[in-house]
Amino acid sequence: MTSAGIQIHPIRTNSDYERAVARISRLMSAAPGTPEGDELDVLATLVEAYEAKHHAMDAPDPVTAIQFRMEQQGLTRKDLEPLIGSRARVSEVLTRKRSLTLDMVRRVKYGLGISADLLIGSTPVKVLVEAKAGRGSLPVARAARNLRPGRGAKARVSRQAGKRA
Repeated sequence: MTSAGIQIHPIRTNSDYERAVARISRLMSAAPGTPEGDELDVLATLVEAYEAKHHAMDAPDPVTAIQFRMEQQGLTRKDLEPLIGSRARVSEVLTRKRSLTLDMVRRVKYGLGISADLLIGSTPVKVLVEAKAGRGSLPVARAARNLRPGRGAKARVSRQAGKRA
């Protein structure tokens, strides 16, 4: 497709992308249904596909989503207490020391209007590190501690039996 001597082709490089964006800015006032309007539609689709592939943005983690909404609505940590729990629990969640529970996700979803998909998100980094180190309070962390060599149920039973003998 050509229009005004410009040939439309796939956007493969960053310079292709920059040229397409510059052309789009020149075509922004084009009327729909005209050759320029059609070129604008095609270029916008190509740019959107390129951006999705090369400039994809990850969804924010749950805490970042909550903090963003707090900032948008001018909320304080105290305002989160009815949704998350005590002041200490709010602090633990916002410092990523504790993950949101399912009940917290439900309350925050309806209270702040944040998608449950975002709130479920990934497990905060600190919780994963603590679980890996065997210090976390997650059931997975407890299970991992118990499965280390010499710490399984069999080993505990034999140690206890040895103490009794």
